Amino acid sequence: MTRLERTADGLGERVDQFLARTVSNLTRSGAQRLLEEGAVLCGGEKVKKNRKTVPGEVYTVDLPDPEPIEAIPQDIPLDVVYEDADVIVVNKPVGMVVHPAAGHPDGTLVNALLYHCGGSLSGINGKLRPGIVHRIDRDTSGLIIAAKNDASHLALAAQLEDHSLYREYHAIAVGGFREDGGTVDAPIARHPVDRKKMAIDWVNGKNAVTHWEVLERYSGYTYLKCRLETGRTHQIRVHLAFLGHPLLGDVVYGAKKPVPGLTGQCLHARKLSFVHPKTGKRLTVECPLPDWFEAARERLKKQG
Repeated sequence: MTRLERTADGLGERVDQFLARTVSNLTRSGAQRLLEEGAVLCGGEKVKKNRKTVPGEVYTVDLPDPEPIEAIPQDIPLDVVYEDADVIVVNKPVGMVVHPAAGHPDGTLVNALLYHCGGSLSGINGKLRPGIVHRIDRDTSGLIIAAKNDASHLALAAQLEDHSLYREYHAIAVGGFREDGGTVDAPIARHPVDRKKMAIDWVNGKNAVTHWEVLERYSGYTYLKCRLETGRTHQIRVHLAFLGHPLLGDVVYGAKKPVPGLTGQCLHARKLSFVHPKTGKRLTVECPLPDWFEAARERLKKQG
């Protein structure tokens, strides 16, 4: 069992909603189950699932040990943009999780890669993340590279570390930018209250740098090119929200209501450039914007 504490920050929020919002990988139904089982305490007493929180209350939660997850090969179609004996680059669709985890035991990119590559993937990141050098969010589309052997994995990881692995994203942000480009240099850490989010943290955050450039301007929106210098979780999403320009369709860091026609945020990993671990030559790979992204751009263009 894993024991943790959470301090309520809002008045009148149901405790099951509060727990689902603040405990990583815990759904509301999962929180209700823990409450029914007496695994949630406040002041040493079991908490009823219809209880409403009061700011400052401290809840103690006993989480069951996670059930072991095994990544198994699955015949899932992949949009392979580049592949050789050492690396594979895939254009990941919106909605696909990169590797198995609680709540997503299968149907992931890793499951698809295991089937496609026949087990020929780097083992450095363990059985649940074979070959995975870097990640992109479930609701972000675009290019992701995986290593087929340990030597390639180490070489690519070193390029991530020294920022020589070039990663370019295209995005649609809410609002207009006065400048044509700029850099966000603001450290990122886990959100202090909502553990499913990230946040700017000047004290405990890890170094995070994003370079951005305006490509097109629309009425109330801006089409951007973003280049990652570092690779923190949700980095572009957090940095643009920090500027006051959250991504169109980002219900975590922007408007809470989904945008009609979008299933995720308007963020696409369009270009990768890296030194090939075997040949030593720089390899650049690109993929077009997905249809749903282009449709969003066309709608905004027509609006003015």
